[in-house]
Amino acid sequence: MSASVTAPRIAVVGSANADLTVRVPHVPRPGETVLGGDLTTAPGGKGANQAVAARRLGAAVSLIACLGTDEFGDALAEKLAQEGLRLNYLRRVPDATTGVALVAVDPDGQNSIAVAPGANARLSVEDVDRAEPALRTAQAVLAQLEVPLAAVRQAFTLARAARAITVLNPAPRRPLADALVGLVDVLVCNEFEAEALVGGPVVGSAQAVVAAAGALLRRGPRLVVITRGRLGCVVAEPAGVRALAAFDVPAVDETAAGDAFIGALACRLALGEATLAAARYASAAAAIAVGREGAQPSLPTAEEVEDFLAVHPPARDGVDRSGIGP
Repeated sequence: MSASVTAPRIAVVGSANADLTVRVPHVPRPGETVLGGDLTTAPGGKGANQAVAARRLGAAVSLIACLGTDEFGDALAEKLAQEGLRLNYLRRVPDATTGVALVAVDPDGQNSIAVAPGANARLSVEDVDRAEPALRTAQAVLAQLEVPLAAVRQAFTLARAARAITVLNPAPRRPLADALVGLVDVLVCNEFEAEALVGGPVVGSAQAVVAAAGALLRRGPRLVVITRGRLGCVVAEPAGVRALAAFDVPAVDETAAGDAFIGALACRLALGEATLAAARYASAAAAIAVGREGAQPSLPTAEEVEDFLAVHPPARDGVDRSGIGP
């Protein structure tokens, strides 16, 4: 799909991995070995996934990332180019392997993932500075935590100076300094990542999710979204917080559902769409992704999302809770 003159301009600073996936009867417990199905290899990495998600939805997307010069890197570079991403700032690192994710997926689509960062750990402040032209012209800049925090902070510093929307997906989960959170306009995390950020229990409690969203909002973002898988998401702004139910669809593989959500949300916010409408659109993109196997292979096009929304009723809105803002 070629970008139109009205396409949102997105820059993604993040990881690119080769995903090695095996379907298993259940995710192994500590010390347990399970026999699974055939091994599949597909392009992945949160940065590349979110970049491809936005591109398939019609955005003009630049990816700032690092790959090794190995076979995985060659295959990923070719695939990302085929997707139509702008790769001017994709650096090949000769003395590092390409990042690899080991993914186990159970029959319900739940997954467990271990990542060997490889070249992703080499993404530097200098790489980000070289990409300033893409960051300066982007309407939204996305980042995750599979690359060094110094690179993320520099990207958001440049994006803020250019008045772009900064979108952070704090995954994998880890505590974050206020200096970085203060550069974030839109924070999108799941319940586990929210726990790491607030330092207390969140998973499985709607009340705790609402409280966490309010606490995170007070740290500086203007929008906080906490995704809850089959339970939908919580959307928090200074005026209040609202819960959106997920679309009721069977799950095949949840590997890139969050990336589909974030790429779609960034596209719609860059176009100036209202928050709840953007979140519903993002939920539809995620619902389509969980119905397919793989990370990037599961990501939908704009036409698929529109067709999905045409035949599925909107997710139900929860009750407003006002007064959670600063």
